[in-house]
Amino acid sequence: MTAQENLQVVAGLSPQRVFENFALLSSIPHGSGNTKAISDAIADMARACGCGVVQDAVNNLILSAPASAGREGSAPVLLQGHIDMVCEKLPGCQKDMAREGLDLAVEGGKLKAVGTTLGGDDLIAAALALALVQEPGISHPPLEILLTVDEEVGMIGAAALDAAPIRARQMLNLDSEEEGVFTVGCAGGADALVDLPLRRSGRGGRALLAAIEGGIGGHSGIEIHHGRANAVHLLSRVLAEALPLVPFSLVSMKGGGKGNAIPVAAEAVLACEDPKALSDCLRMRAEAVLAPYRAKEPALSLLLSAAESTGGALSSGETGKLLDLVNALPDGVITMSASVPGSVETSLNLGIFTLGEQGAHAHLCVRSSVDAEKARLLDQLRSIAEIHGAAFRAENIYPAWEYRPSSPLRDRLSDCFTRLFGHPPRIETTHGGLECGVLAAKLPGLDCVSLGPELREIHTPRETLDIASVQRLWDLLLEVLR
Repeated sequence: MTAQENLQVVAGLSPQRVFENFALLSSIPHGSGNTKAISDAIADMARACGCGVVQDAVNNLILSAPASAGREGSAPVLLQGHIDMVCEKLPGCQKDMAREGLDLAVEGGKLKAVGTTLGGDDLIAAALALALVQEPGISHPPLEILLTVDEEVGMIGAAALDAAPIRARQMLNLDSEEEGVFTVGCAGGADALVDLPLRRSGRGGRALLAAIEGGIGGHSGIEIHHGRANAVHLLSRVLAEALPLVPFSLVSMKGGGKGNAIPVAAEAVLACEDPKALSDCLRMRAEAVLAPYRAKEPALSLLLSAAESTGGALSSGETGKLLDLVNALPDGVITMSASVPGSVETSLNLGIFTLGEQGAHAHLCVRSSVDAEKARLLDQLRSIAEIHGAAFRAENIYPAWEYRPSSPLRDRLSDCFTRLFGHPPRIETTHGGLECGVLAAKLPGLDCVSLGPELREIHTPRETLDIASVQRLWDLLLEVLR
């Protein structure tokens, strides 16, 4: 859709300016690593309403707006979010998300994108923050708006940020997904990368394509405690159990597309002497491996089909070596929090796996609310990799955002919320990654709360944004700034 077509979709939605901003910006491709165009567009919108603009080399934006009349002496407030999104599509969707904007639709009081992720995580932050400085007559202190890039791939923008221009030490992070919840702490994280060199035997043969499909997937932080199926791990288990029974060799294997998204599908091409015997064995092993997930993920299934004859397969020994490594990697929840009952403390997700010409590559997303436990898990992964002959490195390491027992901003927000809605908000920490920890290290004394509208199934093509919740969040922002 064009920008004008997306504007027609949101016509009549309230707050009008917020949804107009969202529609215009959604029309610009903005997946992680592809943020120059949307950063430029936001900078132009900010200049048009009189804001100061600092745009750095990686496309982070720091916008500044003077206080409304009579509020010049107030302490500044920082509004913060990120402008990159996770790009995922439904099977069969032909959209090129690197070149084409989103196609918005309204259904049952929800805003969604047709066939793709919506990117409400976290484009709604930019839409809200811009509206606050675009709309005349809003009473507010001096405002600073920080919009970072590449949050979804390791908080790269926040890590690269020069925070010197930022004066505010009160920050409203607009990157939460549950209405009525104030997040006041989050897990730290890291990307763990494992590379296993492998030799191909040159052996050809008849080929079989085996795929695990139909997983629910989801965010590897906020939904990891649901125990959802990781398609890469399930396929690896099925193949490893079949290998001693009906020998085969791996030609290729891949699954997942984002480190912070639970893989919904994975596939492998296998070279074998007897495709029928191998198919029968794989079906039998899959029944047992997939059975524990059937109740919650009924679409989860093993699909088998003939593949083109191929050469260049791994030897049986190299195939076993690879499957042993994948199956040795832990996955999901590692420990629950002792200090926050019901919360995950430490977890990891094997989000991307590929077997190429030179070997195999695994990308795991590690999270923990305790930095020492995060380090311990990274050490464990390093040991597993080395035992199996693989190289290991950790990248994009960021700290946990620790809970502050005393927070004037949290108290003020809670009072405003209770007055507006007749009940107090929930105060929680999250296992999802937020930039607050990185920014708190750059802005000494930062008092921060994260909040947002109701977003469901982020990082999947089923993502939705509850329209009415945006209006309530807007009302809360106006009240607390007033």
